[in-house]
Amino acid sequence: MDGGFRPRARADRDRLQGNLCRCTGYAPILRAAQAAGGDRAADPLAVEREEVTARLRALRDGRRVVTGPEGDTAILPADLDDFARVYAETPEATVVAGATDVGLWVTKFLRPIAPAIFIGHLDELRRIEQGETLTLGAGVSYTEAWPVLADRFPHLDAYWSRIAGWQVRNMGTVGGNIANGSPIGDTPPVLIALGAEITLRHGNSRRRLPLEAFFIDYGKQDRAAGEFVEAIHIPPQAQGTHHAAYKISKRRDEDISAVAAGFAVTVENGTITGARLAFGGMAATPRRAAHAEAALTDQPFGPDAFEAAARALTRDFQPLTDWRASADYRMLAAQNLLRRFWLEQDGAEPVRLERA
Repeated sequence: MDGGFRPRARADRDRLQGNLCRCTGYAPILRAAQAAGGDRAADPLAVEREEVTARLRALRDGRRVVTGPEGDTAILPADLDDFARVYAETPEATVVAGATDVGLWVTKFLRPIAPAIFIGHLDELRRIEQGETLTLGAGVSYTEAWPVLADRFPHLDAYWSRIAGWQVRNMGTVGGNIANGSPIGDTPPVLIALGAEITLRHGNSRRRLPLEAFFIDYGKQDRAAGEFVEAIHIPPQAQGTHHAAYKISKRRDEDISAVAAGFAVTVENGTITGARLAFGGMAATPRRAAHAEAALTDQPFGPDAFEAAARALTRDFQPLTDWRASADYRMLAAQNLLRRFWLEQDGAEPVRLERA
C-alpha cells in the first residue's frame, strides 16, 4: 500500500474476485476504496479480528472437541493421528477442510452433513516438503501451494490465478479438490500431467498410487470407507520436458471450467520421447488422452505431430453437452489447446482461448 489505500491495480482486482457486482461494476467500488483510505490501526473491524483471533488461538489445547447430540455431531480431532482414528471409526462422516465445496452442499442444497469432522486446523496436513519430490499435505491451501508450485513449475503461475478467487484460494485445499472427485476440478489435470501421486491413509495404514488411478468413474474414487487423502507428491521432471496448463471458462475469474488441461511433453534431440496429456471436463473423470499421447510419441517435435494428436482426441473422449459448453465446443477447444501448445513452443503469439 502507498498512502493509506492506494491499491495496485492487479491486487485490487484480485481482492474483488469473490464479490461479483452486477449493477455498478468494479470501477466505482475501487474509487470508493481509494477515497476511503484510512489507518488500519483505527479500523474497528481489524482490531476486533485480531482480538477474536487471539482468543480462538488460546482455545487450542491439543484435545479432541466433540459438540452436538449423538448422530448430529461436529468433531475437531486433536491431531492427524486422532483424525485417522476417528474417521476410521466414523466412516460415514463428512470431512470438512476449507468448506469451499461442502459449504455449498449446506447453503445451496440444504444437505445435512453430520456427523462432520473438521480438519482445517491440523497443521500436519498443511506441511510442504521441498525435496527432490515436492510433497504437499492434503490440507495445504491453494494460496499456500501457489508460490511453491510456481517456483518449480512456472507454467502453473498464471493457471493458479484462474482457480476461483482469493477468498476461496485462501480456504480451499489441494487435497480437497482431489478428494471430491469432480470431473471439472482445477488441480487434477495439471497434477496428472506432472505425474503426481497421492498417499491414502486409513487408520495407521498408508498406500500410494498415481493420481490418475484414483479416479475410477463419475462420483467414484479408489478410496475405501474411512480412508482419506493425506498428501500429494509431485516428482522431478525429465530434462527436456515442455509444460503447459490451460483453463477455458465463460469468465476469467470465479468460474467453473468447461475444459481444463495439463501437458507435459518430453523431447530429446528433436524427437518426442514421452507425453502426458491430461484433461478435465472431457469425461466422467479427469483423464489422460492415451491415443493423443501415442500420436505424439516417437514423432518429430513439430506441428504435424500435434495436428495428429488433435485428431486422435476424438478416440479418447466423447464429451457431454451441459450449461458450461457443448460437446462439439469442448472437443474443438481441446484440439485447439494442443495446437496452441505447439505454437507457444514455436514462439508464435498464442490465440486467446478463455470463453466457452
